[in-house]
This record gives sequence, C-alpha cells and structure tokens, in this order.
Amino acid sequence: MALFVDKCRNNHHNYIKAIKHKGDVTMGYKEFEDFQSLVDSHLLRHRSLLDIMTKYQESASRVNRALAKAVTSCGCVEIHAKKQEIPDDVSLSGLKAYMDSHLRGELCDQCRDVIEKELGNQLFFMASLANLLGIRLDEVLEKEEKKMDTLGVYGLR
Repeated sequence: MALFVDKCRNNHHNYIKAIKHKGDVTMGYKEFEDFQSLVDSHLLRHRSLLDIMTKYQESASRVNRALAKAVTSCGCVEIHAKKQEIPDDVSLSGLKAYMDSHLRGELCDQCRDVIEKELGNQLFFMASLANLLGIRLDEVLEKEEKKMDTLGVYGLR
C-alpha cells in the first residue's frame, strides 16, 4: 500500500514538472481543475477532514523547515532581516521599491528540489481540502484575481 501511495504522490509531482516543462510560468485554470481531479483520484488514506487539515498544516511546516535548512545547513541563501526603512514622503505606488525581502543568495539545485517537493505536497493537500469541501481551485484563483484587479495595490498584502 505504501508503495502505491508513493507512486501516486510521484505522479502529481511529475504532473507539475510536465506543466513547468511546457514553458508555462503559472498553471492556467484548466490545469488547476485537472490537478484537483488527479488529487481526488489519488487520495486514499487521508480522506477525513481532520487528516487533511493536519496533513496540510504539516506540509506547510515542512516547506518552512526546508527553507530554514537552506539557510542553516546549506547556506545557499541567507536572511538579513532588519526594520523596513520607508521614507515618510513615499507614495503608495512607490512603496514596493522600499520593501526588502531580507533574502540574499539563490537556492542551490538540491535545496530547490526539496522545496519544490514540499510545495508540491502542500498543493496536494490544499487540493484535497478543496475537494472535500466542494470548492474548485480554479474558481478560487479566478475570484482572487478579480479581487486583485478591483482592489489593486489597495489590497495591501
């Protein structure tokens, strides 16, 4: 059974890689719908809401852990955090130029692979949660896009 579950997980990772290799930077709405259907067909053991919620939370923690390891174990990236210095006279449209990510360096291939795998798992459990609740991710994405278009920079995230 564990071998079958691993094979299913690898299939959804390969699905994401296939989309990336097509040259698409982001998934289109159709790809989200296809991915969500694929996840539904592959989710066997964790079909309980409680299982899905905790696996989704665990997957988010694993992304954070992989990022922390890229800093602390590998060192390919560094965090240089400090107070954001924003001039008093900066306009809202110019604010982005003063915001620092605090990230220095680039992920090495090994760290990138680990983080992509963990993000893939997170997408898998997000789609599982959406499936259980009868929510279509393509519709969520479309609504979020419309909200961003409507609010523009005033959405302030």
